[in-house]
Amino acid sequence: MVQSSASTHPQTFEEFLNWEPMDGYKYEWNDGEIIRFSGMKKKQYYIYDVLNNLFIEKGYHRTGTFIAEPDVMLTVIQMRRPDIAYFTKAQINQGRHGDDVIPEFVIEILSESDLAYRIEEKLTEYFKAGVKVVWNIIPDPEQQVVYVYTSRKHVTICLEDDICSAAPVLPDFAISVNELFAQPTA
Repeated sequence: MVQSSASTHPQTFEEFLNWEPMDGYKYEWNDGEIIRFSGMKKKQYYIYDVLNNLFIEKGYHRTGTFIAEPDVMLTVIQMRRPDIAYFTKAQINQGRHGDDVIPEFVIEILSESDLAYRIEEKLTEYFKAGVKVVWNIIPDPEQQVVYVYTSRKHVTICLEDDICSAAPVLPDFAISVNELFAQPTA
């Protein structure tokens, strides 16, 4: 295993796949560029919890699964880690045999450190690879917005009581922004 230090980074994709950074960050690979990010933050776990509960409530756990921060090979030179991704049971089985699979629905929970051009870069890559729905969630208490993309050109900006939908991938997977960010009761 390649160990991380402040100045030692993998030089090849094979080294990257075996690399275990010890600096508390997560990394993505994009054609030789190593992209550092902090991953889902503790204060954002509730979003995963709310969405996972909805996923189970709607019965989608029978046809697939939600995975947090999976390694997704978009191409032979691009490995990304969406915050949440939906994989069908067939895709899970393909992965079990070592095949790379592309989720049709991914969710990114954005933070103040995410750069606009990096967000757009990922959107482009996701749709080129075959992703059909992307949610970009901004959990900032002052903004609380969800951008629902069904292509790079088609986006629905959801606020307050607007419904965020994962159709056509998961037709009944829908939630309002207010429900997504609601404070738990007892």
